[in-house]
Amino acid sequence: MSRRGPLKSAVPSNLVSPVRRCSRTACGRPAVATLTYVYADSTAVLGPLATYAEPHCYDLCAEHSERLTAPRGWDVVRLALDSGPARPSGDDLEALANAVREAARPQERLTGPEGAPAPGGREADPMEVARRGHLRVLRSPDS
Repeated sequence: MSRRGPLKSAVPSNLVSPVRRCSRTACGRPAVATLTYVYADSTAVLGPLATYAEPHCYDLCAEHSERLTAPRGWDVVRLALDSGPARPSGDDLEALANAVREAARPQERLTGPEGAPAPGGREADPMEVARRGHLRVLRSPDS
């Protein structure tokens, strides 16, 4: 009895591409937009390329998305197409970094002696009993 190793492709495939292609017959251009029909409203919606290929949506190239027409009596809604992948802005990255720093910072004593606010600390919530990271243990309102 012979043991076989994992299957390896002897011939690299040029037929399968990671780039999504236009759904129109005989068009091999890369897709840039997704077309969805809303039958209940008699509306065709053409928007940015969907994140995932959906079975009831059609991916279209730039040429076919520009020339799109809908059946008589239907409306076409054209959403703004993305010019490229969305990138986080500097403000987004700074807010994320601040949130990570705040979560990692050891909790300081919020009050000083006799309930006075500690220097540089925030005023303590009278309902707060304990704190661990972003979680708080609160006193029951009955007690």
